[in-house]
Amino acid sequence: PELPPMVGLAATATFRALSPPRAGDAYAGLDGHLAALADAPGPPVVVFQDLDDPSAAATFGEVMCTTYKAFGSVGLITSGTGRDIDQVRPLKYPVFTAGTCCAHGNCHILSLNVPVVVGGIPIYPGDLIHGDCNGVTTIPSEIASEIPGACAEFMDAEKHVLEYVRTGTPTATGFSEACAAMKAAVSYTHLTLP
Repeated sequence: PELPPMVGLAATATFRALSPPRAGDAYAGLDGHLAALADAPGPPVVVFQDLDDPSAAATFGEVMCTTYKAFGSVGLITSGTGRDIDQVRPLKYPVFTAGTCCAHGNCHILSLNVPVVVGGIPIYPGDLIHGDCNGVTTIPSEIASEIPGACAEFMDAEKHVLEYVRTGTPTATGFSEACAAMKAAVSYTHLTLP
C-alpha cells in the first residue's frame, strides 16, 4: 500500500507448482517469459494465473521479483500466492497476490502471452493495467486517454456528497439531493455512478 500506482501492459502467463514440470527445473519457462518482456511495447506488468486451486506454492518470491524488475517489469499480479514479502518490500516492486505461502513447490510457467483470469477479471496480453493500494484493474485502451480527466472530474463531483455528509446533520433527502448534484457535475456519461 505504500508504493505509488503501477501502470503497464500485461505480460501474461499461466503457472503451476503442484507437480514437477514435465521438462526442465523448478523455474521452467522463466527464460521464455523474460525474453517476452524484452519485446513488450511498453512497461510490462507480469500477470500470472495460478492453475492450482488452491494454490500449492508461491508464484513469486525475492528471486522472481528481483529478476522481473531487472528485466524491466513494473509490477507483478497473481491469482496465486507470494512469499518472501519482507525481502520483496525493499525492492519497491509492486506485487498483488491472493495471499502468502511459504512453500516453494515445483514452480513452472506453462503458457506465455495467453488470456488469463485473475481475481475474476479476464486479462489479455498487452492489456493496460493499473494497480495501487486499492487493487488492480484493466483500462480499455480506447478510453485510456480520457481517464485522467474523468478521474479529476469524478473526484471533484464526489465533493458534493462528501461535503454534505460531513455537515453533521445529513438526511436521506439531503443525501439524495447531493447525489443528484454529483451526477449532474459529471460529463462522462459512460461512467457508472452510485
